Amino acid sequence: MMFEQRIVQARLPRRNLLAAAAMATLAACAVVPKGPAPTTAPAPRPAPSGSQLPSDSQRHRIALLVPMNGVNGAVGQSIANAATMAVMDTNAQNLRITNYDTSAGAASAASRAIADGNQLILGPLLADDIPAVAGVARAAKVPIISFSNDADAAGRDVYVMGSLPGESIRRTVRYARGRGVTSFAALVPKGDYGERASAALIAETRAAGGSLTAMESYDRSAASITAAASKLRGRGAVDAILIADSGSLSARAAGVLKPRGAASPRLLGTELWSGEKALSTSPSLEGAWFAAVSDTRFPQFVKSYRTRFGAAPYRIATLGYDAVLLTLRVARDWKPGRMFPTTSLTSPDGFLGLDGAFRFDRSGVINRAFEVREVSGGAVKVVSPAPTKFGN
Repeated sequence: MMFEQRIVQARLPRRNLLAAAAMATLAACAVVPKGPAPTTAPAPRPAPSGSQLPSDSQRHRIALLVPMNGVNGAVGQSIANAATMAVMDTNAQNLRITNYDTSAGAASAASRAIADGNQLILGPLLADDIPAVAGVARAAKVPIISFSNDADAAGRDVYVMGSLPGESIRRTVRYARGRGVTSFAALVPKGDYGERASAALIAETRAAGGSLTAMESYDRSAASITAAASKLRGRGAVDAILIADSGSLSARAAGVLKPRGAASPRLLGTELWSGEKALSTSPSLEGAWFAAVSDTRFPQFVKSYRTRFGAAPYRIATLGYDAVLLTLRVARDWKPGRMFPTTSLTSPDGFLGLDGAFRFDRSGVINRAFEVREVSGGAVKVVSPAPTKFGN
């Protein structure tokens, strides 16, 4: 089913600084879903069928492909709501964004989007849906900016916008090496995420001049990660151990790897730890480091989102907001009715959004500026801020 967001002009009160901050960052041209949604956001209004869509020569047609029903429906709705917010906050009048539900089939959603004349696809959410969408979009020369966090899904005219575990691990390993950590070990879950995390850790420890001495995998359950942690602990002492999982499961493993009061090893996490309450309630995670995108602008985003939709957004919803900001930035040099200028996406200077600095490399994979945080005294603090722009 397809839904269209009827874009209306909406000027926010002066006290709402979200739009101003967002547009200021873009003007500078510098550079699996997280967080609970306490209530379900309002359902979108059904749109006319594709044949009923009016012609529009003054606005760019942008398709937003996300699940609006099923297991990931609430996440998709949160992203769609955030995209609407971005259009309203910036008072953008040169975009027409239409939602297409991928829960009933990503290929059919993409086909309808192409038939309706959209020149850019934002989405899909899941990496598994990218081949189906790309198969339709490439034939029409329509690029895709996906919300997936799987770098392997990137390719010709397919850009991956989600936060990648490899980048989080790279930032953390380099920070740790700069503070004297030389030997590493890891607990990684079985599956795609664990494989990407382990590959990144192997590559980054080697690149940073460290050594990876041991690695254990586990099923994503409390019993399995506890058993793997016990086995890893028996394989000898190391300076630091990466736990590539959520805060709650990591806290369980931390109690085995680092008994309360122990000075070592230093525990490390990934971007999955961002916003996890378990970090501040587990004594064994004291002193742990992890890297994630900056949360500086997120509280204001949450406040504005809740006011509009009566619910808290999923953390991943900022991707929908930033995708619209990115589109607006590119639209400065993009005439309606023409193909989207993909060369603009690979500017080495990159862009700035709610989640900080980002850019795409020539392979379509996103590079993000991460900050490093430390668990300290029952709280999480930033110990190395995210860069505000990229170097050469």
